[in-house]
Amino acid sequence: MGIYQFSAKTISGHDQSLSDYRGKVLLIVNTASKCGFTPQLEGLQALYDSFHHNGFEILGFPCNQFANQDPGSDEEIESFCQQNYGVSFPMFSKVDVKGERAHPLFQYLTWEAKGFITKQIKWNFTKFLIGKDGEVINRYAPQTKPEQLKEDIEKALQK
Repeated sequence: MGIYQFSAKTISGHDQSLSDYRGKVLLIVNTASKCGFTPQLEGLQALYDSFHHNGFEILGFPCNQFANQDPGSDEEIESFCQQNYGVSFPMFSKVDVKGERAHPLFQYLTWEAKGFITKQIKWNFTKFLIGKDGEVINRYAPQTKPEQLKEDIEKALQK
């Protein structure tokens, strides 16, 4: 089943089944608007622009669990991402990515792709590459820059 068993609320408030992305390569990222890694949104958008026409999607999930770095409303987050970084990839409503209230998708992702020392997400901009079959291919640390993922995305798109 992979990630296709889950759904999430889009940033505009609609329920979105992740099964709608079946057959695509996905990069799922927990984002934040006021983080030192926030400029990665520009690199993520560049990846999206480069590979979207080949069946690649980025799914952004704002999270305010790390040093209160995304305190705004969904509308404020969406506006910030579009105005400052030209984000056109799908964004979802703010979620928890760790702890008891973690969104089920992130519970699954962290179970499938454990991090360094612990499975828990430790900071904003943790990235998960998902294959066309809905299964996790790899997990990347927040400090991994989007441009460093190009080769892995290309390989996943060729499978």
